[in-house]
Amino acid sequence: RAAAAIAAGRAPGSPRGRRGLAMAKSKFEYVRDFEADDTVLPNCWIVVRLDGRNFHRFSEQHEFKKPNDDRALHLMTKCAQTVMQELEDIAIAYGQSDEYSFVFKKKSRWFKRRASKFMTHVVSQFSSSYVFYWKDYFKDQQLLYPPGFDGRIVLYPSNQNLKDYLSWRQADCHINNLYNTVFWMLVQRGGLTPVQAQERLRGTLAGDKNEILFSEFNINYNNEPLMYRKGTVLIWQKINEVITKKIKLPKEEEEKEVEVTRTKTKVVPLHCDIIGDQFWEEYPEILAEDS
Repeated sequence: RAAAAIAAGRAPGSPRGRRGLAMAKSKFEYVRDFEADDTVLPNCWIVVRLDGRNFHRFSEQHEFKKPNDDRALHLMTKCAQTVMQELEDIAIAYGQSDEYSFVFKKKSRWFKRRASKFMTHVVSQFSSSYVFYWKDYFKDQQLLYPPGFDGRIVLYPSNQNLKDYLSWRQADCHINNLYNTVFWMLVQRGGLTPVQAQERLRGTLAGDKNEILFSEFNINYNNEPLMYRKGTVLIWQKINEVITKKIKLPKEEEEKEVEVTRTKTKVVPLHCDIIGDQFWEEYPEILAEDS
C-alpha cells in the first residue's frame, strides 16, 4: 500500500483526494502565508466584466463584417451562455460587441467569495468556449491565433447601483453602435476614407448621426436590429420542452413512442431595453433576495 500511495503521488496512509487534512506538513508550507485575502464584501452584487484584448486587430485579421458581424455576436452570446451554465449563482448577464458582464447574486458563497476565483473562472471558461465554438459560427474562417480576454471585478451594494451599471453598459452600446453604423456607411457607401469619415463625425450629436443615415443612406436607425442597438441580455427562464420517449404500456408487448413535456431552466437571450422599469417589473426574480 505504501508503494502504491507513493506511486499515486501522495504520502503513505493519507486519504485519497483529501489534500491538506491528514497529509504531513513540510517546512515549505509557510509560503501560503503570502497569499493575499481577496474575499469580497458580503451582501454585494458581484459583477465580472470581461473584454476582448486587442479585438480591433483580431476582428480585422479574421475579417469581421462591419459595423456588426452576426457570427461574432452570436459566438459571444454562446460563450456567455456556457459560462452561466457551468458556473453557479449568476443571476443575469449583459453583452455587447466584445464584452460581457456577469452578475453574481448578492448572497453567493461561491468559492467563499474570493475575487480571484470569480474572475479567473469566468474569463477562462469564456475564452476556452470562444475557441471551442468558433467553428460553429465561422465555418469558412480559420481561427488564426487564440483570442485574449481580460477581466475585472466590481461590487455594487444596492439594486439601484446594479441597475445603473447595466444601464450604463446598454447606453454605451447605443452610443458606440450609432457611431459605428454611420462611420461604416460613410466609408462603405459614401466613398470616404476612414480618416475623412472620422473627421466628418467629429463633434456630431446623436441627432446629427441619425440625420446622416436617413438623408444620405435612407436608413432609419430605429429599424436596425435590436441586438445591435440594445445588446444581449441573458436570464434564466423555465422552458417547456417536448421530447419523444419510448415506453412500454401495460398489457402491450411492444414499446410505443409518446411525447412527454418537461420543464427545464435554461439561459435565454433577450434583446430589449433594460434602462427603463418595464424589464425589471417583468422579471422581478432577478433582484429577489432569495433568488
